Amino acid sequence: MQSQLTPKQMRLLRKLYDEGKTIEVHTVEKTQDELAEELGITRQALSNHLKVLKELGYIRTGRGFIDLTEKGLELLGERRGDVFVFVRIEPTKRKGIYERIKGLRIKRVYRVTGDVDLIIEADKSQLDEILEEIASMDGVKETNTHVVLEAF
Repeated sequence: MQSQLTPKQMRLLRKLYDEGKTIEVHTVEKTQDELAEELGITRQALSNHLKVLKELGYIRTGRGFIDLTEKGLELLGERRGDVFVFVRIEPTKRKGIYERIKGLRIKRVYRVTGDVDLIIEADKSQLDEILEEIASMDGVKETNTHVVLEAF
């Protein structure tokens, strides 16, 4: 499939990926007709409700799918699975480790002051992969992982 894209399209795709941010979604792959029928409302009424939810940022819609956004999941109390990994690094190895960590599948990374050098925010589903990769980095002195139980 990649061979069908022009170099500019590949460059654009890479730029979108590099500059994008990871967001949590929950995708529903049903038609609006199916949802309206299951809810016992008209297709037009469903469309109006979806429009409001979309404007408020709780969902994104497209052809054949509806995504509940991170904001929507939080409203429902369903945002789970966040972890924070605190990382201590040998001072002489920081730059190299910063670059390697940027390549991991994480939500955010913060360079901080205090007893740790970095705080990595990630999805719990990626934790084993992230910890394995960090452990293989020369210069990482210590990690300390915290799993989010609840957000207030």
